[in-house]
Amino acid sequence: MKKSVLCLFIIFFLFHAFQVNFVSGQSTSSSLQETVDNNFYNLKHRLDVLEKKIDDVLWFERVGDLAFIDKVFLAGKPPRGHENATTLRGKNPIKFWSYVFIPKNIDPSGKYPLIVLPHGGVHGDFNTYYTHIIRELMAQQYIVVAPEYRGSTGYGRLTYELIDYGGLENADVNISRQYMLNNYSIVDKNRVGIMGWSHGGMITLMNIFEYPDNYKCAFSGVPVSDLIARMGYKRPGYEDYFSADYHIGEMVHENIDEYRRRSPVYHAHKLQTPLRIHTNTIDEDVHVLEVENLIKALKMHGKNFEYEIFEEIPGGHSFDRMDHKQGREIRFKIYKFLEKHLDPPVKFRNIADMERAAYRFR
Repeated sequence: MKKSVLCLFIIFFLFHAFQVNFVSGQSTSSSLQETVDNNFYNLKHRLDVLEKKIDDVLWFERVGDLAFIDKVFLAGKPPRGHENATTLRGKNPIKFWSYVFIPKNIDPSGKYPLIVLPHGGVHGDFNTYYTHIIRELMAQQYIVVAPEYRGSTGYGRLTYELIDYGGLENADVNISRQYMLNNYSIVDKNRVGIMGWSHGGMITLMNIFEYPDNYKCAFSGVPVSDLIARMGYKRPGYEDYFSADYHIGEMVHENIDEYRRRSPVYHAHKLQTPLRIHTNTIDEDVHVLEVENLIKALKMHGKNFEYEIFEEIPGGHSFDRMDHKQGREIRFKIYKFLEKHLDPPVKFRNIADMERAAYRFR
């Protein structure tokens, strides 16, 4: 009986996803193809929403023993192009979700450090890929907010097409930080750090460049650093994410200044926040040369910061998020850097402490 109901549901769902309206037999092959393509596109987003809801349930199974978990709905700045709106011009903010993780063993009357953790991916999302990192942070009694900034996947087509890579997404992340300060008395406003990898590493950099007084320290792993250079070595399809009509709308050679504005390497002179950077020589996503350009720019401006260029660590782009021994050892270094500036109540004495927290070792 249950299988029959499920089959009927799938048939009904697919019928509505792919139905094509023919008007008086006048549909052309091009309009038919456009309709089919649009329905596939809409189906993709519906399935992404379903996948997101499933993954949200998994969070409770995977970290629920250590953390109180919530998901809050926030308002960000109006989208690009809002000035062309016909009503309430410039007044209508976008809406987005943020995850909140609070250690279960904290004292409600105390004050605790906050980590802002933006996810990676051009159209990525915060998901249980980060399970062990969240468990490690909870064990140190950090509070974590992980914003699903505009352009994230799993919230439908409208949120997806609000993408503003290197632009207003940075404000969404900072709004998540401010939400935590305004709404959780247990958050210490003087101990706020930000960390992220890849696109999240780029957002980390842009936040400390744009809001230097808001963060005590930052870790940026394999960060996207230079969109101009990046368009030169990525596949042509990658450019489509940025030149889409709902995004920048132009190729890099058509508006190089706009791509420069969105690239951390051109903001290196603004660094004031303690910063640590990691990159890997076999990263096929964010090439080491891109991160080296950022490191050189920071040095040229006389900035003090920490960095390591790791040689051929397995995992490439994900090397220090991996579950292998080297990945855990490198993550331990990251936590020791954060510890210097944020003074978490519980400090890992060694890697074994970290492993017990992350992998439920007894």
